[in-house]
Amino acid sequence: MVRKKIKSALISVYCKDNLEPVIKTLGKYGVTIYSTGGTFDFIKNITEVHSVESLTGYPSILGGRVKTLHPKVFGGILSRRDNSSDKEDLAKYTIPEIDLVIVDLYPFSETLASGSSHEEIIEKIDIGGISLIRAAAKNYKDVLTVSSRDQYSSLLELLESQSGTVGIEDRIRYAADAFELTAKYDQNISDYFASLLNKEKFALNISPANKLRYGENPHQQGVFYGKLDDIFTRLHGKEISYNNLLDIDSAFALINDFQETTYAVIKHNNACGCASDSEPAKAWEKALAADPVSAFGGIIITNSPVDVEVAEEINKLFFEIILAPEYSNEALNLFKTKKNRIILATKSGKRPTKQFRSVLNGVLLQDIDNVSEDISYLKQVTKKSPTEQEISDLLFANKLVKHSKSNAIVLVKNKQLLASGIGQTSRVDALKQAIEKAKNFGFSLSGAVMASDAFFPFPDCVEIASKEGITAIIQPGGSMRDRESVDLCDQTGLSMAITGYRHFKH
Repeated sequence: MVRKKIKSALISVYCKDNLEPVIKTLGKYGVTIYSTGGTFDFIKNITEVHSVESLTGYPSILGGRVKTLHPKVFGGILSRRDNSSDKEDLAKYTIPEIDLVIVDLYPFSETLASGSSHEEIIEKIDIGGISLIRAAAKNYKDVLTVSSRDQYSSLLELLESQSGTVGIEDRIRYAADAFELTAKYDQNISDYFASLLNKEKFALNISPANKLRYGENPHQQGVFYGKLDDIFTRLHGKEISYNNLLDIDSAFALINDFQETTYAVIKHNNACGCASDSEPAKAWEKALAADPVSAFGGIIITNSPVDVEVAEEINKLFFEIILAPEYSNEALNLFKTKKNRIILATKSGKRPTKQFRSVLNGVLLQDIDNVSEDISYLKQVTKKSPTEQEISDLLFANKLVKHSKSNAIVLVKNKQLLASGIGQTSRVDALKQAIEKAKNFGFSLSGAVMASDAFFPFPDCVEIASKEGITAIIQPGGSMRDRESVDLCDQTGLSMAITGYRHFKH
């Protein structure tokens, strides 16, 4: 690979952290440096530097808005070294070639996030910097573009390892990073102006791209775009798959609705086991008991630290992934005895507020369902009031049904999932599925509560529930026939509370 020596550089940066070693290295290799403003003042204390103003013959004007926008700057960056006409123009107008551009951008997004005034936000829209970056990246065949302070360490390593020279692969890689950065920067500005007009728009630029082994099935390709390190730390195990990520997302969404110590087992995006208890070992025992068959090969999540006592019980089950905020050393070492088992330490990072999915030839976008009902949401509609224990169970069940595929019915007793009926085309079928499953695992439904993700169009579910010993029901309400379900509850001695919030999940 033929490398080109860097003979000249233009440096103009907003943030100068960690820049000094780069400047010293450029000076060591005899690179001619041009700079402006505060960067010039910074560099002159380190090595020889020429001001951009001495090159262009023009001072910085308009309060610093115009500094580098000049043919003598952009000509030196954009000139094609193998083009005779370009060479003639450079000679005619005394324009030096520029081989390296180190520029970062005004912190637009940071200024916006800080709550600054509109005027301050506008002043942080970079013009000269982004133009320099685009020009240098466009001419990647001859110019190396460094567009972020995050690249200083890799640039330093590159210069030292190659004695101040760079190859075409290096320039292409840095150019790709530059265009990715400018695309994001412009997108953030576009989003801001759209917000001023209350204009709805959809555009995303998410990186990095993480290629997965495959998609949902082996014949489908899969890629995850985003930074998983912001959500969890992978402590052990094989690479995370497409389906793993879907289950992990469902697990996070569910556990975030619980404050008390809770364990849940997720299979195909639904909870097959879940329980809350002040004692973590009991929470795990009850969560597993709901469906130990489906738990095989599932994903376990908890909002509680895992000690060796609980780990020994969990380790009796074959599972793919466990997520917890922290693990004792003994627990971690025990889990690591399985080479491929994925162990994740969860972080309390910011979760998205929007979700989207591709549909037909477009995209559906909606707010995340972040309503998690507490007792203040409950409206008693029956003559009989739910007991304190039933209220606790109703709220627990409602959290679970919110995160279950529609149509969904959840049965709970003593903050333990007994069974759920999920993904059914009728609510009656969902209830029958839940009842059958609970009985198959030896649970009595006497004194249990029932949650529904949507209203009851007819009172048939109330009738079935009452015959099984279920004593309290929670549902959103909203049916034209709500009264029929309420009346049947009164006739059979059940209590019912409505929340006013439907939780469809498709």
